[in-house]
Amino acid sequence: MSQGIELGLPSVRTTERRLGAGIEGIDEAEFQRSDRLAAIREGTLASIHSWELVTAVDGPGTRMTVFFSGCPLRCVYCHNPDTLQMKDGQDVTLDDLVKRMKRYRSVFKASGGGITLSGGEVLMQPVFVEHLLQRAKALGIHTAIDTSGFLGANATDEFLENVDLVLLDVKAGSEEVYKPLTGRSLQPTIDFGDRLERLGIKIWIRFVVVPGWTDSYDNVERVADIVSRWPHSVERVEVLPFHNMGEDKWNNLGLDYKLRGVSAPDKRMVERVRDQFAQRGIRVY
Repeated sequence: MSQGIELGLPSVRTTERRLGAGIEGIDEAEFQRSDRLAAIREGTLASIHSWELVTAVDGPGTRMTVFFSGCPLRCVYCHNPDTLQMKDGQDVTLDDLVKRMKRYRSVFKASGGGITLSGGEVLMQPVFVEHLLQRAKALGIHTAIDTSGFLGANATDEFLENVDLVLLDVKAGSEEVYKPLTGRSLQPTIDFGDRLERLGIKIWIRFVVVPGWTDSYDNVERVADIVSRWPHSVERVEVLPFHNMGEDKWNNLGLDYKLRGVSAPDKRMVERVRDQFAQRGIRVY
């Protein structure tokens, strides 16, 4: 989940201030908070970190990738720790994002691209995301979500009807590795993948090779076992080498970066991991 550029969209707080001004007997700050929470519950407002327009990343063609703020996982190799808290994002309305999405319809059509909703964790704000997906499909735009699957239960079957592709992060192959790596349980990811397989939704698996954490032969075999559960949905596995480009962000946020001094995996290790998946008949990138 890569760093995006700033959205540059108008903040809803300006509108809230106008709405709250001059109402006798109501505290303006309290009015703003209640109005904001109501908009979030209705799915007309979301906390967004940033967005970017990219090609050959985050799905097919040229993608408008939107990074939502907030994530329930605490992955030791997270390179965007500034997306972990919803409170740190900026308020963006549904209509604002739809307008921006419309601008790129010709680009999407020419390149076979579309929108990818990422994070943080996109499924932390499911009502807004469902509305945005519905609007995208009504415009004929290809849709993808990039998720760990931990909050897969937040995506109803109706929600998933408007998803063309899921970029699913399978971060480890056992609870023994997954819990120290992310702070959470692996099973919800497996359950979500099982649902996607039943529903026939396309999946691109993402697996990050982190030396000393996820690179062992046994762990990769267990990840391959999980991916093999979804033969009709999985189109590819993307094996991604760990990098430490997010270390400065951890330092600036005063967070404990556990991978300090860990180098990126060498080419030999990455090829060995790719071969393990390929030997299962899985298409690997």
